[in-house]
Amino acid sequence: MSELILIAASGLAREVLAMVRGSGQYDVVGLLDDDKGMLGTTLDGAPVLGGVDEAARFRNALLLVCLMSGRAREAVVDRLRGVGIGDSQYATAIDPSVNCPEGCSIGRGSILLRNVTMTASVTLGAHVVAMPSVTMMHDTKVADFGTLGAGVSLGGGANIGRAANVEMNASIQALTTVGDYSTIAMGSAVHTNVPTGTAWGGVPAHRLVRYIRRPSSRGN
Repeated sequence: MSELILIAASGLAREVLAMVRGSGQYDVVGLLDDDKGMLGTTLDGAPVLGGVDEAARFRNALLLVCLMSGRAREAVVDRLRGVGIGDSQYATAIDPSVNCPEGCSIGRGSILLRNVTMTASVTLGAHVVAMPSVTMMHDTKVADFGTLGAGVSLGGGANIGRAANVEMNASIQALTTVGDYSTIAMGSAVHTNVPTGTAWGGVPAHRLVRYIRRPSSRGN
């Protein structure tokens, strides 16, 4: 069984811990987090071993970045590249309830929690997070660092951009694009293409002038 280290002592890390322990996918050695106050403590029984940059000490272990914000995951991966961590050192964690049909692909560093559904020719990039009960129809594409909240539905041919964040129970119409680094608010219904770096919400979704909620770098 491969050893695994989780980056960030977050709520998502707790969910991944529960998943991989239940399935026996990995042996979780511990976590790395920059909060010095957490050093020597445990998260659900897994020890916090040091700061993020100490990943370079664990060459025999696989890594998984457990931050809900795609931007934050991207920043950590870039940072670890600077200390010599390449793509091959990242794990992929997929709940046993998830079926990956022939023709679908999942990039390294991605996390798929319980009851994620992919139908046909779905392509997920690296370090994608899909929370429970996400549905992705045929020919959906999610770029690197994309985040799909629980209950998100993506219509056939939908295209989710790099580090875009689609929040819980939002729906994206078929053949619709959500631009890089954009956010779709919880429960929204998106029927038109969303430009890069914007925030949309509502039913039907419209561009939000102000978007008060900001993704946390440590979130659940």
